[in-house]
Amino acid sequence: MSTEPPPKINPLFQKYMYVVGIGGNLLFYWQAYEIYSTQQARDVSLPAFAIGLWAVSSWFVYGLKIKDSVIISANIVAMIGAGSVVVGKLMFGMG
Repeated sequence: MSTEPPPKINPLFQKYMYVVGIGGNLLFYWQAYEIYSTQQARDVSLPAFAIGLWAVSSWFVYGLKIKDSVIISANIVAMIGAGSVVVGKLMFGMG
């Protein structure tokens, strides 16, 4: 494992990654909105969104470990969105 300090990142690129990280993870909310507004989740894959929730939760923990605010922020947004989809599937899609 390297002990070198992390490379300096251009502040503009850092801001861009905030937008991409958070914006891209807003797609979970689109699915959650569809589930809660129609109260139907029959066509939503519970295993896919559960794996997605596990993946973004893992990235969140990684972001905490390396103290990377972009990774932390983006994955907080993702965990809330993916969690909303999983809960919605359990509430409205198991029948």
